[in-house]
Amino acid sequence: MDAIPYNELKTREIDGIPGLYTIIAQDAESGEVLMVAYANKEAVEKTVATGKAHYYSTSRKKIWLKGETSGHVQEVKEILVDCDGDAILYKIKQKGGACHTGYRSCFHRRLEKGKLKETCKKIFDPKKIY
Repeated sequence: MDAIPYNELKTREIDGIPGLYTIIAQDAESGEVLMVAYANKEAVEKTVATGKAHYYSTSRKKIWLKGETSGHVQEVKEILVDCDGDAILYKIKQKGGACHTGYRSCFHRRLEKGKLKETCKKIFDPKKIY
């Protein structure tokens, strides 16, 4: 993968942590959006170097390799940047579920009549993994 042109990208402060990029993980084949997360420069560099998605955990305040605990890794096939430079899109091949709550996608609830409704079933039990 090519080097990232950081001078063209915007960072955000999230949960009091400056210098984070917004990352969208999308299934490279189906186009399904699987998750949104954040990464600092080091996490993006690790992603580019390894071809595996790395993120920055704002709760744990550290870089993490997606799937390091669950085995549900994301193989990055392509990296795109939006027109304003404020979001990075990882087109990925997802192994297992992307959502830490047990679903393939973090976007597993639909707004219907003022309520959130589950749209699919869990594919794994998070209690057995985490």
